[in-house]
Amino acid sequence: MAREITGRHVLIGTVSAFGVIIAVNLFMAWSAISTFPGVEAKNTYYASQNFNAAMKAQEALGWQVAQDYAGGQLVLRITETATGQPGQVADLQVLIGRATEAKDDKLPVFAREGGAYVAPVDLAPGKWILRIQAVAADGTQFRQQRQLFVKG
Repeated sequence: MAREITGRHVLIGTVSAFGVIIAVNLFMAWSAISTFPGVEAKNTYYASQNFNAAMKAQEALGWQVAQDYAGGQLVLRITETATGQPGQVADLQVLIGRATEAKDDKLPVFAREGGAYVAPVDLAPGKWILRIQAVAADGTQFRQQRQLFVKG
């Protein structure tokens, strides 16, 4: 014999269902905030004031970047598009990370080999973001963000 559903049973079921929904939403929001810092520039107003001048100077360099990853080696080629020669790079820093979280971020140390920059780095399969910051021999800042897909 089945028991009768009362108002109390409906109330308990409704409160329980909404409790689960709210708990899952809070967990998902906490997970999103804790794994992605979300900050690209500390002071966006100041960064925007210099953006156009910096972009024109970077474009005047005429650099083109190509990347390759194989056998645990990341290879960057920075070439001058007008001459096809390697760009005159005084300093190079590359932050490699995932698009959604900062825990896998890496700062490899590059060595110049011929016309390329090579760094040993262990990357798991998937999509990686390269945030390249270089300084030309004349002091011009060069910044570029590129995607790298590592096959698994």
